Amino acid sequence: MINDTLTELIHPLLSWYHDHCRTLPWRSDPTPYHVWVSEIMLQQTRVAAVLGYYARFMEALPDIAALAEVEEDTLLKLWQGLGYYNRARNLQKAAQVIMSDHNGIFPGTFEEIIALPGIGDYTAGAISSIAFGLAEPAVDGNVLRVLTRILGDEGDITRPDTKRRIRQRIAETMPRNLPGAYNQALMELGALICLPNGQPNCDHCPVAAFCTAHLEGRTNELPVKAAKAPRKAEQRTVYLIFCEGNVALRRRPARGLLARLWEYPNALAEESPDFLPLLTVLEDGPDTKHIFTHREWHMHALVCSMAEDALPEGWVWADEQALSDRYAVPGAFDGFRDVVKEALNRDNL
Repeated sequence: MINDTLTELIHPLLSWYHDHCRTLPWRSDPTPYHVWVSEIMLQQTRVAAVLGYYARFMEALPDIAALAEVEEDTLLKLWQGLGYYNRARNLQKAAQVIMSDHNGIFPGTFEEIIALPGIGDYTAGAISSIAFGLAEPAVDGNVLRVLTRILGDEGDITRPDTKRRIRQRIAETMPRNLPGAYNQALMELGALICLPNGQPNCDHCPVAAFCTAHLEGRTNELPVKAAKAPRKAEQRTVYLIFCEGNVALRRRPARGLLARLWEYPNALAEESPDFLPLLTVLEDGPDTKHIFTHREWHMHALVCSMAEDALPEGWVWADEQALSDRYAVPGAFDGFRDVVKEALNRDNL
């Protein structure tokens, strides 16, 4: 009965997708490279935010060979603001594997694709179906929400067994002649109609007649999702250090949060960092907050000066142009952008 339902909704779903899908650059030219890069960018990120990044990325790195060879700082600068920077690093690792193991040609089977660094079931399914026409499901958060509502599935969508069950249901019923369109239609339905937090637009849903949650008035109950553990809050002091039109940056450690990105020097508020004696504190800067997946940074800035030759080993002085073009400073520090720009143009710093 469940599979009959999923089979019956194929035609109205694909008809709706044909008439209402958004025009997106990776859909207009769905090469494996374009689909791959777009899917990695779209993880944890809205389509509207990705469009500009995708265009700049493709202009700078138009193919797999260019991605494999680009310097890491250039790659991270192109990614600056998208967050989750290991996504970009894994893109490059995978590009290098494709160059070395597949003669620079994107592999064309699900098994080969999922073996690439940074690619899991969802991304492999999306590339396989959209770029190669293979009947492989692509189950992301949108699809989990749509299918658990349609099926009335009360499984916790954060659990792997729920995801495997939904993936199997799709695999059993997806149209073999249009797998890419089908996967994208489910994603699009979740993005535009079957919205989260109990707020779906059922009046405009092409498959409302097949949806258990809609028919039973349970859209606010599904999907079931375990509550997240509370984030750890850290109070941090950020030192905005200037000298003659430059600001000090240091590179973060090679492992852990924001690995190898450039940052304004900072420390837990209760700590006295070893560079503190090198500074002259001039004034208080702004307070700002940044939320990561598992922690929050509550930051207070101090505007400081430092002698040019006192810069600790491994740090750099960056002017406004270098901040714009060269150094990838993560979005956690965006709240200090205006005060940094103003200070770089002050005569007394």
